[in-house]
Amino acid sequence: MSSIVCRDISVTYPPQKAPSLKEWALRRGNRAKPFQALTDVNLTIEPGEAFGIVGGNGAGKSTLLRVIAGIIPPTRGEVITRGVLAPIIELGTGFDGELSGRENIFFNGSLLGRSRAFMRRCVEEIIDFSGLTEFIDAPLRTYSTGMVARLAFAVATTIDAEIVLLDEVLAVGDASFYDRCEERIRRFHQTGATIVFVSHDLVSVRELCTRAVWIDHGRVVTIGDANEVADAYEKRMHALPAPAVATV
Repeated sequence: MSSIVCRDISVTYPPQKAPSLKEWALRRGNRAKPFQALTDVNLTIEPGEAFGIVGGNGAGKSTLLRVIAGIIPPTRGEVITRGVLAPIIELGTGFDGELSGRENIFFNGSLLGRSRAFMRRCVEEIIDFSGLTEFIDAPLRTYSTGMVARLAFAVATTIDAEIVLLDEVLAVGDASFYDRCEERIRRFHQTGATIVFVSHDLVSVRELCTRAVWIDHGRVVTIGDANEVADAYEKRMHALPAPAVATV
């Protein structure tokens, strides 16, 4: 039985209600018109897959991930998810800057439906994986972006979630942490859990994903083997004219 099913997903925003400043800026010439973020997206993701979402800025990648997470309701269509879902979509979401890293482990775990007793059994593994032992009792507001990403990834992948959603999270960690993330993602394949992640890094998509989808202007261009999708997207990017460079 599939972990995630998206059927005819469309997301339309009223004028001036684009889902992010980036997408609003990219479409600012059409501010008087509704913003079509996604159009008729269909995809199925199986248990144990590492599934990539690629595309240019403002293509609708993050919107699709938010729809899957249940953060944004589709204007049309339906999403079915099966299993405990742990989204890491906006760094800091599900955390409190005034709480310590340790306290945030319990806080975030409760938001993901885990009891305090369950989190007590996981807390040392989470701290160890994050590599934040020295800072774990400091307020989260003192953490760098990379440190928050490490803590969020450690929590989401330690609490026995069956679906983990990642939006460019691997891009903010250091090389050592990236290697640990890569190994944990591979372990997810073996346990039957599912990871879906948005990334501009085609190397990561090729190395970590079994399948991927390429989104452009809110529509599916192609979906299939991760290497083939990444190759097709990269070929299109190389074919586009280079941006003009201003001269003085």
